[in-house]
Amino acid sequence: MIGLSSRDFLMAVTAANPFDRFPDGRPRVPDDLIERMKKVTIEEAWGTMMGQGYQYQFEGNWMILHPERPLAGRAVTGVFVPTRPDLNSVIAEQGKALGCIGGQNSWVIDTLQENDVIVIDLFGKIKDGTFAGDNLGNSIYAKSKTGMVIDGGVRDLQRLYEIPMASYVRGIDPTAINGVTLLGINIPVRIGNTTVIPGDVVLGTREGVIFIPPHLVQEVVEQSEQTRLRDGWGHQRLREKKYTPGQVDGAWTPEMEADYAEWRKTQTL
Repeated sequence: MIGLSSRDFLMAVTAANPFDRFPDGRPRVPDDLIERMKKVTIEEAWGTMMGQGYQYQFEGNWMILHPERPLAGRAVTGVFVPTRPDLNSVIAEQGKALGCIGGQNSWVIDTLQENDVIVIDLFGKIKDGTFAGDNLGNSIYAKSKTGMVIDGGVRDLQRLYEIPMASYVRGIDPTAINGVTLLGINIPVRIGNTTVIPGDVVLGTREGVIFIPPHLVQEVVEQSEQTRLRDGWGHQRLREKKYTPGQVDGAWTPEMEADYAEWRKTQTL
């Protein structure tokens, strides 16, 4: 839809996806994995992906609205470029033919479904680069129930804070979005030092945002859950002064493994 997007291309670049897909080809990671992802830390996700060769998936240095709320969901992407009349006229005609209504930023929002996360490449523009204010912010939350990642600005900060969603933005400005053209919806985009493909699982914490390919989501979640359990045991035993930090951080003895196995029987994730 719009510009460069193509179902065949999206199917090709996400060929490793093990899950169902939306009609446009975007991977549909199951909702239960999205929910479990909310407890994963950035370091846990990063470690699993680094082991698979995915080195450029984390982006930090955000202004975060509601950092106490974890962000997890399937990426819906949009990319904007500085406007030029010939390109903008073609995009406007495409939007009209597809029945798109309102500003080009609202076209991306109109595609959202529950447990999606809108991810917008606005090349870091803040002044005249405010993707959403309180009206569009409310629409984003109503449709997705998650949040937003905007490599650009937002406006109406006071009202946006009233919406209970995690938002990652580059800055605030009172201006409205201007001087940009929507190049594509649900195409690969660059967010800072990362490459995001539609259907990636977005994980946001106080540290920043990491983008997880669908075929690694299950592994990320399951490894995180095992790490969480082993860390929980280690933390408890350190507080009890049963073991030293060197023992917990090092290779566990058979006695420690047996202790952990017995403790694990009493725990739930």
